[in-house]
Amino acid sequence: MSLPRQPVAVVFDMDGLLFDTETLYQEAGALAARDFTCELTPEIFRRLIGLPWAASAQLLLGHFGSSFDVDGFAQSWRGHFATIVETRLPLKPGVVELLDCLDAHKLPRAIATSSSHKTAQHHLAFHNLADRFHHVVANGDYAAGKPAPDPYLTAARRMGVPPGLCLALEDSYNGVRSASAAGMMTIMVPDLLDPTDEIRGLCTLIAHDLHAVRGLLP
Repeated sequence: MSLPRQPVAVVFDMDGLLFDTETLYQEAGALAARDFTCELTPEIFRRLIGLPWAASAQLLLGHFGSSFDVDGFAQSWRGHFATIVETRLPLKPGVVELLDCLDAHKLPRAIATSSSHKTAQHHLAFHNLADRFHHVVANGDYAAGKPAPDPYLTAARRMGVPPGLCLALEDSYNGVRSASAAGMMTIMVPDLLDPTDEIRGLCTLIAHDLHAVRGLLP
């Protein structure tokens, strides 16, 4: 397993890639659903992974009906999630080792996330990683969220590196679609979603974890 060329910069997704947050989001969503006496099924949750909130809201309205209080549900979900991550925020295997490798080779790196800057700052501070990334591109920094290429194009522009020379690391379908559409070499590191035939076709490689990604670099 090897890359077609060595990257000049690396762009990371955040949730499910750097931090083991997708299971925590699912837990918080189940608590919010209990508050609203409805059920957030695993199937619906998986469809939400990697989506910006506007798209997620439309999906929830389509599932629960147009009268569903989607804003209240979001507030409840965010509240439960915030409570959970005050004490639990597991780091995915290989994060620190990969960042150490990028430091050794002086490769710039950025985060491209659908989450807010506030959430990104919290997560990075929790593990003292805020100074390990040169840029954080978050919700509000781009016109269209994933699966549009905008988050990754914005990250490349801020680093001053052509997208084709960047390596993107993702765990979600919409993240892979976004990075691939931006023209980046894209590696999927599956979390809750297994790669489909479509996703395999968009990816340069599929890696078991970030340790495997580290092994692809010099």
